[in-house]
Amino acid sequence: MKTIKFKYIYFAVALAALAGACSEDFVSIDPKGQFDSSTYFSNEQQCYAALIGVYDPLRKNTGGFENLVAMLNAGSDDFYAGGGSATDGNGIQNFSKHSLSSISIPSSYWDDHYQGVSRANMLISKLPAATMGEDVRARFTAEAKALRAFYYFNLVRLFKNIPLVLVPLNTQTIYDPEQVAPEVIYAQIEKDLLEAIPGLPNTVDAKTESGRFNKGTAQAILGKVYLFENKKTEAAAVLAEVNGTPGATNQYGNKLLTKFSDLWVTSNKFNAESILEVSHSSAGNSDWGFWGQGKDEGNSLNVMVGPRGYSRPDGSDAPDLPAGWAFNVATQKLYDAMKTDPRFEATIFDLKALKAAGKADYIPAYQDTGYFLNKYLPRQSDVRTGGGAAELNYKQNSYVIRLADTYLMEAEALGSGARAQALLDAVRARVGLPSVPVTLAAIKNERRMELAGEGHRFFDLVRWGDAAAALSDRGFDAGTDEIFPIPFKELNGTKLKQNPNYQ
Repeated sequence: MKTIKFKYIYFAVALAALAGACSEDFVSIDPKGQFDSSTYFSNEQQCYAALIGVYDPLRKNTGGFENLVAMLNAGSDDFYAGGGSATDGNGIQNFSKHSLSSISIPSSYWDDHYQGVSRANMLISKLPAATMGEDVRARFTAEAKALRAFYYFNLVRLFKNIPLVLVPLNTQTIYDPEQVAPEVIYAQIEKDLLEAIPGLPNTVDAKTESGRFNKGTAQAILGKVYLFENKKTEAAAVLAEVNGTPGATNQYGNKLLTKFSDLWVTSNKFNAESILEVSHSSAGNSDWGFWGQGKDEGNSLNVMVGPRGYSRPDGSDAPDLPAGWAFNVATQKLYDAMKTDPRFEATIFDLKALKAAGKADYIPAYQDTGYFLNKYLPRQSDVRTGGGAAELNYKQNSYVIRLADTYLMEAEALGSGARAQALLDAVRARVGLPSVPVTLAAIKNERRMELAGEGHRFFDLVRWGDAAAALSDRGFDAGTDEIFPIPFKELNGTKLKQNPNYQ
């Protein structure tokens, strides 16, 4: 069994396996080669290659220019879009100002997730007839269902009114899907995860399987799903299975790292705190010709958040950074909220202060504040020196869910009591902060401090009903901007209808 961690080696195989079976999204067909889906999925090796293809869209988190973290950060109150100008990335700029339209929304936020759904549907449909051991079949099926659930969870949060497709589509059925109520999508997400959990292992082999789902991964996703549905009792129960005793090692081997800043060390991949992590590599030789097309393996967020024209004089003790593109600059509001927090330096790179002290210089870009996202800011030692474009071959992994996140979600679901207090205290104690009484306000603040810049803030604000107040200075319209408009090309010739108040 090969490892998902090293999936770039096998990615070509996975794409070959899926090229004819999966389109860029479910409303377009783009046949490639002579792939025959009726015969390919015949054994364990072929199905494993296909499974890698189902995992691959997870890289949407921080891969490509249109990655989720950069986009969602830009629409929150903690970061601006930034970049070179007001037109540098039309989608991210418009979301930062909450002025998206069906034309300006990048269609990849729809396409890439439905590509994952399509790949999962194909694999699930083919697994029963494939030659393999029943335990392997059960595990592959569980992984495909859990991944399908995760992609639908992103889709329903991003677009709300979406079609539910559970079987492979063909040229006769490709235009048939219609939107269903969000509750129907959530019910299917729950069903997939509940069916997946028993078929997943408690742990995976760190040397050969890092990045694959275990029971704790699927339970963490399910707990988050329940929380977004406001099913707090269910959320608390399943998250307790993930979290175990606050501050101790859980049943899956997860534990808070002792040092918060260690979370952002590039080489510290798949560490004890990681529950769902996206793998990136500098060995994929990613280049401009196929950047953002699902074939690039680098972490694009790294170069995006770097300051433009960074330099430092001889003898300076400022960090040695490569230049970047100045996206996701932190707002003054976040700086002021975090400046006395122990997590500040690991989260925000205060280049404004370094420049004032003569220790470093840079070229101020659009919406510049001088505050950069240090969690994903690469160092010169991270720059790829081999094939491909150096800017596109950063290797830092990114977290989708980590243990501190699940601690705070369970505390929120519980609301009060000794366990909620212990969960909140554990997150604070890790960075040397004293206990504070557990309240929703305290949990909200802790999520902001702990998870800043990781792409959670916008959805948190929407879930809490706080988005209109927090984003009042960014053009946010309540009842509209909680979700994205559906891309125009998805409406053309289909049965889909645009989301309310969008053109």
